[in-house]
Amino acid sequence: MNLRLQKFSVALCSLLLVSLTACTPMNNQSKPVQSSPDTVVISTSTPQTVPTETPTLSNDEAIKHQVASLSAEEKIGQLVLVGADYLTADDHTQTLIQKYKVSGFVLFARNIQSQEQTLTLVNDLKQANAVNKLPLIMSIDEEGGKVTRLPDSYKGLPNNSVIGRVNNETFAYEFGKRLADKVKSVGLNMNYAPVLDINSNPQNPIIGVRAYGDKPNLVSKLGLQTMKGIQSKGVISVVKHFPGHGDTHVDSHLGLPVVDYDLKRLKSFELVPFVNAINNGADAVMVAHILMSQIDAKLPASLSRAVITDVLRKELNFQGVVVTDDLTMAAITSQRDIGDAAVLALQAGSDLVMVCHGYDNQTRVLHAIKNAVDKGTISNEQLDQSVARVIKMKQKYHMQDSPGKPVSIETMNQSIDDLLNKYMK
Repeated sequence: MNLRLQKFSVALCSLLLVSLTACTPMNNQSKPVQSSPDTVVISTSTPQTVPTETPTLSNDEAIKHQVASLSAEEKIGQLVLVGADYLTADDHTQTLIQKYKVSGFVLFARNIQSQEQTLTLVNDLKQANAVNKLPLIMSIDEEGGKVTRLPDSYKGLPNNSVIGRVNNETFAYEFGKRLADKVKSVGLNMNYAPVLDINSNPQNPIIGVRAYGDKPNLVSKLGLQTMKGIQSKGVISVVKHFPGHGDTHVDSHLGLPVVDYDLKRLKSFELVPFVNAINNGADAVMVAHILMSQIDAKLPASLSRAVITDVLRKELNFQGVVVTDDLTMAAITSQRDIGDAAVLALQAGSDLVMVCHGYDNQTRVLHAIKNAVDKGTISNEQLDQSVARVIKMKQKYHMQDSPGKPVSIETMNQSIDDLLNKYMK
């Protein structure tokens, strides 16, 4: 085991001997990745010649030990995803990594000019993170169609609405694999896709062709296969936008949308694709900035305990990582201070808050969370639970800060051409 992996292994300094078993390799062909519980075996010295059973720690117990080994600042940093401002790593990104110990980054078109440049940026961020105990999440919005961040040298993939019209599960699965290949080619390990919103409102200004269609079962079926395709390549798929952005009249980048449905209606329609994804191995769910007026009349879903803890965690039994949509969107910043919003999101049950724009916004959020932890507004128990979920996800996907290497864009483009020619004749 190399030095970087040792830093990411469970810290059990008080024990005499720690042996961490290897994880099951990723299945890159037909199934979503599954975590294999790591077992920590504690060796006991005894003069007896008859073998005795050795006590073991489950993976969850080992992760608890690792969480306990982190400082408060390290734990707080693991709850925050940030954006970078430039094509290269700058002083702000260095500070966010080395001082604030952030969990990872979200890249946008402003950060991406070419494969070579993007790999250099990602590798520089990973190298800066070598001083930290946990590897970086490196993420992107790469849905295909109109939502793409990668340069024009990459062959484009169609909008989800096209996949919906073809209505073939194998096509959706292979589409997910091609998305993951593109993401991995610039050193990234998390993708905010697929969109599981149902396009039930033709006047919706933000979803439209990003959805597979206007029927719950269609979106559920094709979204699940795209998620599995992404996962099969060792990339985390973050399904979105819970609890459903399809029937809205407002773009949450510009204001706060309102959905006036009760839980019974949501479970029969908007939540159907999310339930299917959760029941079939979803690792992460992004929560939208939408006011679900009959669930919580005061707070948007991304800040609402009634939505995140009561519905997503308890009602739907989601045990994975909850990610907020970007807190710098107007749906949030037009209503409240961004630091207060981040604290509310974590109190509501989110594990990762996303702050994509503005170094001042990012540091404001980090300081607000620290103050909340110091005051007990965010309990140590809740802090540790969220950090444990994040670590578990990072371990499951074998995240490392080792540098990425360029791969052939031409080969990827040919693979996309072959797929589209097969299913879109």
